[in-house]
Amino acid sequence: MRALVARAVGDPPRVEEIDLPAPGPGEVRVDVRAAGVCHSDLSMVDGTLTPPYPLVLGHEAAGVVREVGDGVDRVRPGEHVVLNWAPPCRRCWYCGHGEPWLCESAGSPALTRGRTRDGTPLHVTLGLGALAEQVVVPQQAVIGVPAELPFAAAALLGCAVLTGVGAVRRTARVAAGESVAVIGLGGVGLSVVAAARAAGAAPVLAVDVSPAKAELAVAAGATDFLLADDNLNRAVRARTGGRGVDHAVECVGRSATIRTAWRATRRGGQVTVVGMGAKDDVVGLGALDIFHSARTLRSSVYGSSDPDRDLPELARAVRDGTLDLAPLITDRVALDDAPAAFDRMARGEGARTVVLLP
Repeated sequence: MRALVARAVGDPPRVEEIDLPAPGPGEVRVDVRAAGVCHSDLSMVDGTLTPPYPLVLGHEAAGVVREVGDGVDRVRPGEHVVLNWAPPCRRCWYCGHGEPWLCESAGSPALTRGRTRDGTPLHVTLGLGALAEQVVVPQQAVIGVPAELPFAAAALLGCAVLTGVGAVRRTARVAAGESVAVIGLGGVGLSVVAAARAAGAAPVLAVDVSPAKAELAVAAGATDFLLADDNLNRAVRARTGGRGVDHAVECVGRSATIRTAWRATRRGGQVTVVGMGAKDDVVGLGALDIFHSARTLRSSVYGSSDPDRDLPELARAVRDGTLDLAPLITDRVALDDAPAAFDRMARGEGARTVVLLP
């Protein structure tokens, strides 16, 4: 089978032939039909993260169950599923205290599975390696969805949408009438925009360095598009009675944009960091500023969501038309064209590229 493989930091990923094992007890083989190219995948290539190589990229996907191992009772062959890169164990302290997104055993950057054609042990991103024709995963990592749900939309539910919508609904708990600024308008950021507007937030200020994102932002539900430049704070306050927003959601994962979100937020407001940054990119905030502003700064890991509960709810919303994912998908490509999607993402172009597989 073929997959998109990264060999080293800084090396462009390329499509290679790989071998995956047959599903063992409790495991499932899935034919991937659509996979999103996420910024976290880029982090595995550009050195933000340093996973073991060679590495099959991808962790946001949907497909059809081909084969199941002994003891699998969660899905059957032929069922349509979305992949979950952070399946909770349901046994650890965090799972027992209602925080499955912090599960002790979920979300490993890479796991060993399969081999390259020359026999080198292979690793898969976040336990999935979903930019591939097939995956072999634990049954807890698949969630059934209706067969009529388009694969491209279903794929986004597994990461961008669950993360962005969860950040609004579960982490920040945005209420109707509150103001929101969303900084960074990739697939996750546009999901945040859509969820904020659906929650009744107003205004919803979409912020990016690229003017080309304005049309995408408005299509997703933003009331205003603002450039991330030296006039940003003034522009935000002009639209919020001089105070700043009630909620700023940072979807980039850089210290500079986290500080931008902090400055855009009113006293007593909330800053929610969704973007995953580098461990040596330190955020500096003044001690007096922290005290005087009374702002809250927190992260949103996987949208503070329980995928088994929340993903079927999102799938229903897509089916009934209350959640429109069309503005999130700007490119649909074949697997051979996936490397170019990483280049576009590094340049900040478009929203989500979805790789479609036959």
